[in-house]
Amino acid sequence: MTDVVDSDELLRRMHRARACALEEGRSWRARSEALRATDPEGSREAAVRTMAYEAVLRVLDEVLTPGRGAR
Repeated sequence: MTDVVDSDELLRRMHRARACALEEGRSWRARSEALRATDPEGSREAAVRTMAYEAVLRVLDEVLTPGRGAR
């Protein structure tokens, strides 16, 4: 990636990434719950993906609003 971006553009990109991670986390959580009864293995995989997106959200939240999530 050789594009040079200013701080405002970088902040916009991080906010978009956070919104995307939030939506993906919700989607994988719903998928995990839907598969629980019929496909336990698929449900576990979806739960792991949910946790991964939650981790991304925690990191982006700390970058975008330092100290807010420390409580």
